[in-house]
Amino acid sequence: MRPLDLDDVLSIERASFSMPWSRGAFLYEMEQNQVARCFVGRESGRVVGYVCVWEVADELHITNIAVHPDLRRRGIARAMLRRVLDDARQRALRLVVLEVRPSNAEALGLYESFGFHVVGRRRGYYYDTGEDALVMENDLQTARPGTRA
Repeated sequence: MRPLDLDDVLSIERASFSMPWSRGAFLYEMEQNQVARCFVGRESGRVVGYVCVWEVADELHITNIAVHPDLRRRGIARAMLRRVLDDARQRALRLVVLEVRPSNAEALGLYESFGFHVVGRRRGYYYDTGEDALVMENDLQTARPGTRA
């Protein structure tokens, strides 16, 4: 992800989340947060999705992933997630963690298909609705990504 991608990224972000990240938040992740990395998925040169992660020690935390609403259900998120997990595995990272809304059935299904499982709950995590977050993790040393349809 580059600063030039941010107009497209922000459009996807605002269409995807009730508490969207700001331009400043993405810039911070790209330019100042030393543990953060952000990537975009492109199709014919157009930004169609993105994923942001934090890498701390031997763990990866997926902080944000989204696909343009018009392009969902085409395997873009699956491809981006697979690439991030494959890269983490190649670099001998041990664990991947993320938070997800319990009401986000599509995301839950995607993560479960990659071997993520719920290990906890953060009460009232989403301040817009007070909804909890499910904490999911994936042990990269045992799980194989995206093996289920």
